[in-house]
Amino acid sequence: MSDIVKNLAMINQSISVAAYKSGRTQEDIQLIGVTKTVEPERIRQLVLEGVCNIGESRVQEFIPKYETFDESLMPKWHFIGHLQRNKVKFVVDKVTMIHSVDSLALAQEIDKRAEKSGLTMDVLVEINIASEGSKHGISPLQAIPFMEELARLRNIKTKGLMCIAPYVENPDDNRPYFEKMRNLLIDINTAHVHNHSLTELSMGMSGDYAVAIEEGATMVRIGTALVG
Repeated sequence: MSDIVKNLAMINQSISVAAYKSGRTQEDIQLIGVTKTVEPERIRQLVLEGVCNIGESRVQEFIPKYETFDESLMPKWHFIGHLQRNKVKFVVDKVTMIHSVDSLALAQEIDKRAEKSGLTMDVLVEINIASEGSKHGISPLQAIPFMEELARLRNIKTKGLMCIAPYVENPDDNRPYFEKMRNLLIDINTAHVHNHSLTELSMGMSGDYAVAIEEGATMVRIGTALVG
């Protein structure tokens, strides 16, 4: 497990530097360890090393992992992948946040299942910021009308936006997309769609998280650079 300790130290240093460049501190950035295909024992090591927010993207993989944890070491689970409506019932009472709301039908299903479970589900709206045909998400042009629809739902609380930027060799190539996400969040808040300010920007992965933080990310989703 020494690789996790070494990788985490390097990531924390990079987060601290990038946060400073954006006028913030490392404590302002939430590191989400992405653990797709990672066995539970390595996830436990992450939690013991202080990575308490864990991101999973496949329901069929997440549930068996979740069931191996007891309350003493239970992380805060984030669902970060594309979520089908018929799978919502399996995760809504187990995760802290759903990052990938990309349709009104999905939001309505989350709202319904959250109500049945007696809770309010924190969500992020996924934005297809580069208009890629292979990616899920709402068009930036539709973001404010979509947010107006979500504001009518009682058992979800929209906290901000999420994106998956294009794969690039040079992380700086994604800077314009991250800047666009930051400005979109400002526009939504200026429009006063919700009765609260949206504060979260989940953007940046192993290859570009430092640039994402410099441009305003509050959450970074790191898998390969952390756990291999």
